[in-house]
Amino acid sequence: MSSNQLDKKSEAWSALFSEPMSELVKRYTASVFFDKRLWLADITGSLAHAEMLAAQGVITAADRAEIERGMAQIRSEIEAGTFEWKLDLEDVHLNIEARLTQLVGDAGKRLHTGRSRNDQVATDVRLWLRDEIDLISDLLKELQVALVDVAEQNVDVILPGFTHLQVAQPVSFAHHLLAYVEMFSRDAERMGDVRRRTNRLPLGSAALAGTTYPLDRERVARTLGMEGVCQNSLDGVSDRDFAIEFTAAASLCMVHISRFSEELILWMSQNFGFVKIADRFTTGSSIMPQKKNPDVPELARGKTGRVVGHLMGLITLMKGQPLAYNKDNQEDKEPLFDTVDTLKDTLRIFCEMVGGQPNPVTGQKEGGITVNAIAMEAAANKGYATATDLADYLVKKGLPFRDAHETVAHAVKAATSHNCDLSELPLSVLQGFHPSIEKDVFDVLSLRGSLNARNTLGGTAPAQVRTQIARHRQRLA
Repeated sequence: MSSNQLDKKSEAWSALFSEPMSELVKRYTASVFFDKRLWLADITGSLAHAEMLAAQGVITAADRAEIERGMAQIRSEIEAGTFEWKLDLEDVHLNIEARLTQLVGDAGKRLHTGRSRNDQVATDVRLWLRDEIDLISDLLKELQVALVDVAEQNVDVILPGFTHLQVAQPVSFAHHLLAYVEMFSRDAERMGDVRRRTNRLPLGSAALAGTTYPLDRERVARTLGMEGVCQNSLDGVSDRDFAIEFTAAASLCMVHISRFSEELILWMSQNFGFVKIADRFTTGSSIMPQKKNPDVPELARGKTGRVVGHLMGLITLMKGQPLAYNKDNQEDKEPLFDTVDTLKDTLRIFCEMVGGQPNPVTGQKEGGITVNAIAMEAAANKGYATATDLADYLVKKGLPFRDAHETVAHAVKAATSHNCDLSELPLSVLQGFHPSIEKDVFDVLSLRGSLNARNTLGGTAPAQVRTQIARHRQRLA
């Protein structure tokens, strides 16, 4: 078959067909305009395959050298933007193979020995996704470091902790931020787990049943830095668990970003006023000149639904497929690609928004989030946030917790009727609820006293928070 023949899609795989593919079907089934991003993985996998074929005596050393020469030129053309991607050639694999054959002749035709596009595309996607996971893992680390930096600056800032969006107990603002560090650390762990299962080699499974050529699949896996080979040829060409797993991990990561976004949106509103987000991450209104809208967190919150939707799409894509490869699997790429792009872009902008960027004039790093500690503490004083501390105080005086709980409820009711905080009730009034209450109760009822009292592992006491910051610094170093 000549290179000109290979340019004709209907003849790229067989001379069996008696009529050309319709233009409508050609456009409907082609994937080159979205899977061409796999070009580097395709070249990398092909070079490893060629090296192994030569080592096994399936092709000659001269053929391998020609393949390497041709692939080097193709890489240069793609990087320079001069490579011609052809719809007639359907996908990234046939486009590269056709150009290789144009450049090196028969050696290019021999490259496909012992493999199929089925195991080739499965390998390409795994190689590509492995590298993307590495980039995402780096961004997750960067975001955690940025959050730890902000936390370290705000250990003693008091924030009202909420349950049911009602003021519950005072917490350190740093402690609150470190909760997200924990979430993103789990996301990083999940990405590591997904990477291990992604980093296995399907190449050599061929179309579905393996091949008659004496391939050394383990050699290819070592060359590509993969951790093993897929052990069943049917599963090797049809498995997309790794893509689903990645999208599930990405969905969870986006959910964590969305939760953080929701809080930033609330905190930035005038009713809270806890933080300000830098102008470069916000927009105005076309009609209301006073508006400053938190577009970045809002859009991240919205894009979370997009990524979760891709997860549902991939699961649905695979649920009814019999073994082995089916054309349905072409539909795995666009949701996977978009998930990767969305997650990377979101992480990048959150790294910059939380961690800041250097001022072009002063060179000093300027954060994208400004904390209003006064507003936070004032809000913590509004909702009887130390009521539980009063109950704990009574328990230490010997009162059963349930009785202490009821006693404090009466005290809160009295404070509400007097429109004051528990700490503002006179000692004589407090003693009316229980005679064991003494003047040291006011230390307990202070926000600072409440924070310091929770000095157990994982608690919000500043001493504990600083310990956690040190732990995270060591972990992320």
